[in-house]
Amino acid sequence: MPLNLIKLAVGVEHLDDLATFQQRRLAECRARGEKPVLRHITRNIPRRADELLAGGSMYWVFRAHVRVRQALIGVEPTVNAKGLPACALILDPLLVPVVPRPQRAFQGWRYLDGRAAPADADGRDSGIDALPEGMAEELRELGLL
Repeated sequence: MPLNLIKLAVGVEHLDDLATFQQRRLAECRARGEKPVLRHITRNIPRRADELLAGGSMYWVFRAHVRVRQALIGVEPTVNAKGLPACALILDPLLVPVVPRPQRAFQGWRYLDGRAAPADADGRDSGIDALPEGMAEELRELGLL
């Protein structure tokens, strides 16, 4: 099982918000004449980077649930906006929805073992998508979905 990271997507309410934010970042790269690479800058370099790059993903949490993942394709040392050493987590732009799972808030990122990671929502909830989002979440919390 691959090792993953889990991270809060601060300010994100819906999957479209995350997608829009990331597309804006890629457009900014292009505008600066840089290769459009999706980087998430974090203070600490994961000590288990080799394990993460062997098929791991970044799982994003918003609205108190793990909801989407992106494949991790690189880990590079960099400098943050303050000029301090940092880490750039290089992400595949493809956002893969997962079966939502409740997650308490935390700071920074955490490792997420592959066995504990939510499964991709690859149509296994067929018919559920027609329910209003709030109703589907409430049914999941009650254990009915």
